[in-house]
Amino acid sequence: MPEQVLPATQHSSTPSSVLTEAYAYGLAGVLMFSGGIVSTRIAVLELPPVFVGAGRAAVAGVLSLLLLRLMQQQVPARRFWPGLLIVAFGAAFAFPVLTALALQWTDAAHATLVTTLMPLFTAIFGAWLSRQVPRPWFWLFACCGAALVLCYSAAQHQISALALADGLLLLACLFCGLAYAKGAMLATELGSWQVICWALVLALPVLLPWTLWQIPAIDFRTVSVSAWLGFAYLSIFSMFLGFFAWYRGLSLGGVAQISQLQQLSPFLGLGWAALCLDETISTVQLGIAALVVLCIVLGRRFG
Repeated sequence: MPEQVLPATQHSSTPSSVLTEAYAYGLAGVLMFSGGIVSTRIAVLELPPVFVGAGRAAVAGVLSLLLLRLMQQQVPARRFWPGLLIVAFGAAFAFPVLTALALQWTDAAHATLVTTLMPLFTAIFGAWLSRQVPRPWFWLFACCGAALVLCYSAAQHQISALALADGLLLLACLFCGLAYAKGAMLATELGSWQVICWALVLALPVLLPWTLWQIPAIDFRTVSVSAWLGFAYLSIFSMFLGFFAWYRGLSLGGVAQISQLQQLSPFLGLGWAALCLDETISTVQLGIAALVVLCIVLGRRFG
């Protein structure tokens, strides 16, 4: 039975059990995604950025191909291919590669805050694709959260390399937001986990050769276990299992509403950065994270 996308404007009429399930799946996805920036930073310190970005999706693509064969899934009809290509480009190519490149020049804590713009892009594309516009209060609080992040980012741009990193991160959020929104719509007919699996498989002919091309640049004698563990986390959890839960949550609860759970990532990501990388988290960063989360609460309450 196909999953049903619930419009953001019908949030109040959604059965509580369905809404609870939607938020549970969405939160599980966010938890797995929240370790992605830190894992990428750990990996790119010792591995080529393109290898990390393309390789994580290539590994997830191979796992997806095996799962689809195991579950005996039929190839989607051709009418689904354009949408799956959008998901493949945004989620399997643009976001992994652009964030890996960006994290050469910035730390995980900074990147975590910049990528909190993802919910706004996801909600905008979700409303545009579904032709269902949330209430004005929802957009007001979503834009307030985005403005906080943009002001923080602009204040840090004394270094040109950091400005380039933030530009790459913003592009990554833009393309991935589109992929999230389109993937949630496809999930109503293809199923939540099938969407990301087919998207990863479509991207595999490009990503796998690109990944293999990077291998000669790796000095395997000097790469630490932590770098490989970071790469493994990206491939299995951030790029594969996380999408299973995330698209299920979006399809049940609606893109505009569930996408706001992404803004919990500042707290989670900053925590991972401090724990795994010993990065110093400033009072300003914590304050911005708290205000962004407040925007989530108010957006849910009045949207």
